[in-house]
Amino acid sequence: MTPRVLFVGRTRYRLPLPEGLARKWDALSERMNVRVLASGTGRDPRFHLIPPRHLDGPRFYASLPFEVARELRAFDPDVIVAESPYEAVAAEIARRTTRSRAKLLVEVHGDWRTSTRLYGSRLRGSVAPVGDALAGWAVRHADGHRALSSFTASLVRREGREPVGVFPTFSDLGAFAGPAAPVPAEPRLLFVGMLERYKNVELLAAAWRLVVARLPEARLHIVGNGTQTAVAAALAAEGAQWDRYLDPPAVARALDAARALVLPSPAEGLGRVAIEAFLRGRGVVGARAGGIPDIVEHDRTGLLVEPGDADALAGAIARVLAEPGLAERLGAAAHEESSRWLSSPDEFADRVVATVQKLL
Repeated sequence: MTPRVLFVGRTRYRLPLPEGLARKWDALSERMNVRVLASGTGRDPRFHLIPPRHLDGPRFYASLPFEVARELRAFDPDVIVAESPYEAVAAEIARRTTRSRAKLLVEVHGDWRTSTRLYGSRLRGSVAPVGDALAGWAVRHADGHRALSSFTASLVRREGREPVGVFPTFSDLGAFAGPAAPVPAEPRLLFVGMLERYKNVELLAAAWRLVVARLPEARLHIVGNGTQTAVAAALAAEGAQWDRYLDPPAVARALDAARALVLPSPAEGLGRVAIEAFLRGRGVVGARAGGIPDIVEHDRTGLLVEPGDADALAGAIARVLAEPGLAERLGAAAHEESSRWLSSPDEFADRVVATVQKLL
């Protein structure tokens, strides 16, 4: 019997899907009867998209229990896959109001407690206790959980549950494949990510100023946008290069031009950008926190420091920029490790189906 699966998430889609996402959803659709409830625009019979509006986030989540309930009545899924514990809250409310027998599978991409504390405005912290309580309630009442890494699996176990599956989401990393470029001699470092507190860009700024005091020739390239653009703008005024957005091929070229990637996040779920760096033969200077140690092995594929320690981060950055042979050694080992993090759309879809079947 082909399972009917409703995927519910905050992801914003623009249809028709780009090639990488299309291959993922086509592979899933070949194995299951798929319906996707998310945000976005465009038409595809598999997708029920809620158009973005003013105050989009609050309005999306406020309407989500009603939208899920509508899908439970019309689509009648065997399983609901919630993209995070917050979508799972809406799914659990809808299950109860419609008396649906659909199983609920919650995906855990990171520590859900950070979304109200380290994303967006600091005012979001005022709703953190309520958000924590609701998300924890949904996690505990779900029928199963899929974690992305050892770190996110530990978050599920903290709630007294064992994940049904532990594997990363498929990502189209074709732009980063191919032979790795030689590590350049120029002492250039790259940061790629949202300019939000959960990425710890303020700590990066503090550490970078310590680096420049030791190595005036050091160069920093920042790629990202978000609520903390003032931090990037200040660094740009001091000589850093800042791009609000680069497409994947341009990010690959930026990695080729750098000696290493820096990832100081204190709450990273897995860190896809670290895998992208590995594919380009670049080591990672990162925090020993979240899912980063799941990918980066200290002194082999990168350098790890305690989260929140600007002096330690600056010291590790200075080493990888100036110590002869270090960036090359880390980059070579990182490139060797990159293949273990790759999967095809078919492999990912097979894992999802296996997880769904376990739940059923």
